[in-house]
Amino acid sequence: MFLASNSDSLFFILSYIKRHPDDLVKAIPAYDNVIRLFISDKVKVSDAEIYFPDNSLMVNRLKLDFISQHGKLLDDFFQMTGRQLRGYHEVWASTAHLTDRNVYLVELSYE
Repeated sequence: MFLASNSDSLFFILSYIKRHPDDLVKAIPAYDNVIRLFISDKVKVSDAEIYFPDNSLMVNRLKLDFISQHGKLLDDFFQMTGRQLRGYHEVWASTAHLTDRNVYLVELSYE
């Protein structure tokens, strides 16, 4: 596991999921502050080999400017946990390509 910087790829995949909810394979509220999303690996993602490594977890702490710029999008995903939004200071995005299931995993953790 290694830490990557924010990317257009991460923004793209979150925006894509928001605009195409029918393409979401599954959304699981994992914990009070975590949402786990799965989307088909047929979706074209730039730098997928970096941000969605095969069967390996990539952890990305979103920068504050990313959170401020895309706060509404991140808030929308937080609401999928079923919990009331009380604010957060950090967001961590964990991503992977699960090759045996043919999906990309996106997990957002709000701290």
